[in-house]
Amino acid sequence: MSGNGPMHHARGSALMRLRGLVRKEAFQILRDPSSLAIAFVLPLILLFIFGYGISLDAKHVPVALVIENPTAEATDFAASFEQSEYFELVRVASIQEAEQAVLEDRVNGIVWLRGNFSRDFLGAPPAPISVIVNGVDANTGRIIQGYLEGVWSTWLLQYAAAHGQELKIPVNVEHRVWFNQALRSRDYLVPGLLAVIMTLIGALLTALVVAREWERGTMEALLVTPVRVREILLGKLIPYFLLGMGGLLLSVGMTVFLFEVPLRGSLWVLLGASALFLCAALGMGLLISTVAKNQFIAGQVAILATFLPAFILSGFIFNIGSMPAPIQVLTHAIAARYFVAILQTVFLAGNIWSVIAGNALALLLIAGFFLAQVRRLTRKRLE
Repeated sequence: MSGNGPMHHARGSALMRLRGLVRKEAFQILRDPSSLAIAFVLPLILLFIFGYGISLDAKHVPVALVIENPTAEATDFAASFEQSEYFELVRVASIQEAEQAVLEDRVNGIVWLRGNFSRDFLGAPPAPISVIVNGVDANTGRIIQGYLEGVWSTWLLQYAAAHGQELKIPVNVEHRVWFNQALRSRDYLVPGLLAVIMTLIGALLTALVVAREWERGTMEALLVTPVRVREILLGKLIPYFLLGMGGLLLSVGMTVFLFEVPLRGSLWVLLGASALFLCAALGMGLLISTVAKNQFIAGQVAILATFLPAFILSGFIFNIGSMPAPIQVLTHAIAARYFVAILQTVFLAGNIWSVIAGNALALLLIAGFFLAQVRRLTRKRLE
C-alpha cells in the first residue's frame, strides 16, 4: 500500500496539472472568439458555398434544335427534349444560325434533324440526326453527349412500341444503380466536403492559437515549468478536439438535414473515424505552429499544406485512379484521402468494414506520426 503512495501521488499531480492546462485553454477559447468562429462559423460558410456551388450535374443545358422538315415524327422527337429537365431547347431556323449560337456560347450543343429524318430514323445509316457538342469543357461535353444519346434511345423505344414496330437493338442494357440511385452529385460531393472542411478547421485551430502563444512568449514560459511535454500537448489537444468534434457534428447535421444526404451507416462509426481524422489534423496544426511560431506564416502554411492537398488529392472531386502514378503515390500521405473514403462509404453504402478498417488504420498511423513529431520537436526546445 505504502509502495503505491508516491506513484499514486505522481499520477494525481499529473491529472491536476492536465486539468489546469485544459481549463486554461478553455478560458482562452472563450475569451478568443476566433477559435469558436473557426470551429462553428467556418464550416457553415464553406458548406453553403461548396455544397450549393459545386455540382457535377448538368441540368437545363441550352441546346439548339434545327428541324429541316417539321414532320409529325420530328415534332414528337423535339417534344421529348422539352420534357427533359436536362435541356433548354432553343429552336433555330438553320444550321448556320445554330453554329453561330455555339460560337457565341449561347448554346452548348446542336441537334440537327435532317430532311430525311421521318423516312430513315428506324432504318440503316446514314443517320438522320447530327449532334454537335461544345467540347471546350470536356467533362460537360461528355455529359451532354450521354444525355442526348439517352433521350434518342428512349424516344426510339417509345415510338417503336407505340406503333407496334420491332426495334432491333443488339444489346439490351438493364441499368441498376447502387448507393446513389438518384445519381445526385451532391450526395457524393457533400460527404467529401466534410473531410476538406475538417482538414482546414483542425489545422487552423491549433496552428493559429499555438503560434499566437509562441509570439507572445507564453509558450516558452510554459515549457520551463515542471509540466511535462505530453501534458502540454494533451492540454492543447483536448479542448480543440472537443471544439472540432462540435463543428463536425454541426456539419453532419447540415449534411443530413439541409442537403438531404442519406446516412446509411452508424453514427458512432462516423464519429470514431472523425475522431481519428481530427487528431491527425490537429497534430498537423501543432506541428506547423511548432515550426513556424508565427500566426501569419502558420495560417498560410496550414492552408497550403492541408486545404489544397485535401481538395485536390483526396479523391473528393478528382478520381485518384486517373492521376499520374507518382501523384497517386503522393496521395497516400494525405489524411483526407482515407477520411473521404470512409465518409462516402458510411453515408452512401453503410458500415462496410473492409473499407472502413484499412482507412481508419491509416488515419491512426498518420495521427501518431504528426503527434510524435510535435513531441520530438517540443522536447528539443525543453533541452
